Amino acid sequence: MDAATLRPLGIGETLDVAIKVYRARFGTLVKTVGVVVAPVFVLGALVQLSLLPDSEDDVVQTDPVTGEITTVDASEVWTIVAGFILLAFLTYLAAQLATAAAFKIIGASYLGEEVEWRDSLRFAFGRLRSLVWLSILTGLGLLLGFLACILPGIYLYGAWSVAVPALVLEDARGRAALGRSRRLVQGRWWPVFGVVVLSWLLTTIVSGALGGLLGGIVAFGDNDTVAAFADAVAQAAASMLTTPFAAAVATVLYFDLRVRKEGFDLELLARNVGVEPPADFRATAPPPTPESDADQPPFWPPPPGWRPPDA
Repeated sequence: MDAATLRPLGIGETLDVAIKVYRARFGTLVKTVGVVVAPVFVLGALVQLSLLPDSEDDVVQTDPVTGEITTVDASEVWTIVAGFILLAFLTYLAAQLATAAAFKIIGASYLGEEVEWRDSLRFAFGRLRSLVWLSILTGLGLLLGFLACILPGIYLYGAWSVAVPALVLEDARGRAALGRSRRLVQGRWWPVFGVVVLSWLLTTIVSGALGGLLGGIVAFGDNDTVAAFADAVAQAAASMLTTPFAAAVATVLYFDLRVRKEGFDLELLARNVGVEPPADFRATAPPPTPESDADQPPFWPPPPGWRPPDA
């Protein structure tokens, strides 16, 4: 986005800008997320086909002579459990990498720059450990919040909605990212929560539509292999479409909150993202002026959307 157009956005405008940024880098975003998540979902289909029994008869068997009922060996059960735990862990890591890479691309795009998918993945690998730690802290905090009469969990869900952009774009780690998000959202909780809920509804609809479409295609057949790989394709396609969009919404929210509260220092943020600001960009200079000079901007260049009081 052109720095000159940065200004406070309403709920509808936030989603509109997110869609525009998403469309502008659609090819790069889909490729980046696909490179990460597609192999994991294909691996999941292979694990499902190799570990799960073909039918209930393979799990519980009855001896035709004695009538004795036997089940699969316990070691086989633990093999299946271990395989799916490993698969869940790989899926989780892939989601973290895809999210960080999408934020890198969208954050740079919002500043008018372009990042290739390989560069975004290298950046994501450098932030992986911090993202995992942040997701653990967020999950524990939300769990405790929802256990405490639900409302604290709902509040934290909105207050921490821009924690990942704060980590990716400002390198704020762990509790610092959560605190940074809460301070930015403070005073804007309801609009932020509204945008987050609408984004969640849109991504849920898209994921459900893709799953239902491919599920309907394979419903008329009786081939487990086709069904497993169709499910993998549906999950990969849904992730490739929804992960970048969710990242775009969170990024636009993050920038909007910084525009409103901090004037949004483009040069500092651009360098944190890892891109060079425009050559003619002027960094912020003097500290805020006294209150008696309220008709002057707090720093130069003025914050986006700033107007003198009498205007």
